[in-house]
Amino acid sequence: YVPFIAAAKEYKTKPTQHSVKQLQEEGIQPDILVLRTEHKLSEDLLDKVALFCNVSKESVFQSIDMPSIYEIPLLLQEQGLDRQVIQQAGLEVGETPKLEGWRNFVHRMKSATKELHIALVGKYVELQDAYKSIDEALLQSCVYHDRKLKLTSIHSESITKDNVEKLLSGYDGVVVAPGFGSRGVEGKLIALEYTRTHQIPTLGICLGMQCMAIEFAQNVLGLEDCNTTEIKPTATNKIIDLMDEQKAISDLGASMRLGAYECELKEGSKLAAAYGKQLISERHRHRYEFNSQYRTAFEEAGFKCVGTNPETGLVEALELEGHPWYIGVQYHPEYSSTVLQPSPIFMAFISAISGR
Repeated sequence: YVPFIAAAKEYKTKPTQHSVKQLQEEGIQPDILVLRTEHKLSEDLLDKVALFCNVSKESVFQSIDMPSIYEIPLLLQEQGLDRQVIQQAGLEVGETPKLEGWRNFVHRMKSATKELHIALVGKYVELQDAYKSIDEALLQSCVYHDRKLKLTSIHSESITKDNVEKLLSGYDGVVVAPGFGSRGVEGKLIALEYTRTHQIPTLGICLGMQCMAIEFAQNVLGLEDCNTTEIKPTATNKIIDLMDEQKAISDLGASMRLGAYECELKEGSKLAAAYGKQLISERHRHRYEFNSQYRTAFEEAGFKCVGTNPETGLVEALELEGHPWYIGVQYHPEYSSTVLQPSPIFMAFISAISGR
């Protein structure tokens, strides 16, 4: 990092020099330096850094503040960072990649003018990067629909029956975010009842899907004392529960479902159409599951179990009939969304909103 001292109106390279010195004391000599900076640095300053950090001038690059992080790879390529890495590795430098897909993404992101207003309902919204993967998955999908994302984070603890209409009525779509513990869950349930009954496209992820199931059981199936055993172990109707084989495990980490699992999608479902196939694999990070004892009741009422794990039969996805787009998934599709391959479910979600 090369800080800019406003009072002196100059950049200071001492922090960079000290950082490299500490590395050298540990026996590490950098081959390449990338300088983090707010504005373009002068050639004299780059020469100074190269001299005092014992690297060649050709190995000093700058990562300047840009309007979007997706512009940074293009900026570094323009400076020849990729060529320098290849040379340092002793490999032959070939033709410079055109990065057409990446450049097309950046161009569409900059040229989009039509806005999509999406609300993200979560319990950690005060932390800027808490839902970073979801934020970026939404942005990536909006870009490919030539839309500009206008994302508003709403703390689920702030949502009540009295203010839910004021908070959510103006949005094109709503994402109910994942999380652990009881804090903010009541607000998520209220938000989901509103989006379900007001035909607002909604995506629930992990705990978001679990809250979809609890809200539906309460307000549509009419079941009393519905909950997840994560929050209320004594609930009469344990809509979300631990699997039997998990209950004997005392180490909480061991009882979690982590990593990629297969999911079989129901033919004819919106989810299967989104992925373009029926067998998918997505990453998980959760402990509690949809209780399959309620599967028949849910499906008879129109909330279809459209995704199941082929080995265990566990429900991975719920899709509401007669709604523009109301889908919950137990997995985390945002983890696999990239610039060149945006998540299919996020793409379908944005497509449904854009077409309204």
